[in-house]
Amino acid sequence: FFALTGLHSFHDVVLFLISSNLSLSCCPDDDPFQPVTQDETVAVGGVVTLTCNVKENDNSSLQWSNTAQQTLYFGEKRALRDNRIQLVKSTGTELIITISDVQLSDDGEYTCSIFTMPVRTARATVTVLGVPGKPVITGFEDAIQEGGKVTLTCTSSGSKPPAKLHWYRDQEEIQGRPDVVESNPDEPTYTVTSELTLTVTRNDNNALIACAVDHPSIANGDKRTERPISVLFSPSVSIQPESDLPREGEKFFLQCVGNGNPEPTAFVWRRKDGELPPMAKVDDAFLHFESLNKSDNGIYECQADNGIGMGDVTHTLLVQDPTVMSTPLGVDHAVIGGVVAVIVFIMLCLLIVLGRYLIRHKGTYLTHEAKGSDDAPDADTAIINAEGGHSGMDDKKEYFI
Repeated sequence: FFALTGLHSFHDVVLFLISSNLSLSCCPDDDPFQPVTQDETVAVGGVVTLTCNVKENDNSSLQWSNTAQQTLYFGEKRALRDNRIQLVKSTGTELIITISDVQLSDDGEYTCSIFTMPVRTARATVTVLGVPGKPVITGFEDAIQEGGKVTLTCTSSGSKPPAKLHWYRDQEEIQGRPDVVESNPDEPTYTVTSELTLTVTRNDNNALIACAVDHPSIANGDKRTERPISVLFSPSVSIQPESDLPREGEKFFLQCVGNGNPEPTAFVWRRKDGELPPMAKVDDAFLHFESLNKSDNGIYECQADNGIGMGDVTHTLLVQDPTVMSTPLGVDHAVIGGVVAVIVFIMLCLLIVLGRYLIRHKGTYLTHEAKGSDDAPDADTAIINAEGGHSGMDDKKEYFI
């Protein structure tokens, strides 16, 4: 007994038994010999550190005891043979130990004692969290037809305290029924279950339905399970022509594209205004024309069937004359021609204005050059009069119109 408890005499045992029933309130808050501890929380499998401090010591040893009041360490001496328990530090004023690979059975109150007169104690509560298991989703066994309902169930076991479950469609959280919590037999853990009922549409096909577990023991966010949901729906159909401008004499095809779950496997081609052309050949989802003719013009219908339902669509075929320019190209040429015409018109206007300006200035020059020559008796006088003019004469101006 003395080896297990670390006590050295019967007197110490009596003191220990008496002090174990003492309240912490027996000692004043400013008592320098009063041990100080703190509560700890740890997940199953983790490591918990227990620290006990006093401000002063009268050469008495500090001791840690477990929930069953078994001594773990008395000073530097190990009292309980459990390799999970290790000494970190032991001084006159501090005792620190660790417990690794923590189990649910380690949950409870631990006691730090110092054997003074009287013995002083402090308690630390270790809360061991039960880690919930990865959630399991059931209810995806069969595909659901569009407009139908499906009920999914998510279950996670082993949590302590009970975990919380959340539902998601892709990244959007959706509301399920309130969690149902059940205690696990012979264990202090819980099993949590949640249900989700969906009325599905074709937009839900291949959507990821996820169930996530939220619990304080999960360090890196939540644990989740994702499953794609399969929705059966009738096909939506479209016709894709080989070319937007089918030309007479060319090869050509129409392709019927059906988007459904499952994919459509049966296709039927019809012509609204009569029988299919003799040169048109049906090849499953394709309608081939070996050589287009104006007689192929008409409205063509494709019907697709995937076993869940049928969808149909029509397409108007208009065969173009190969000698006629395509509409987009004709529009481009018209635009270019208009721009060129405007530019030519502007240039002509500029040339006319420039010509009038040059001609007007030339007429003025000739009139001034001949001024005074009409009344001159000879050529020399006319030149002199033209160059210098006569002060007494009225100026004659001529304008070219």
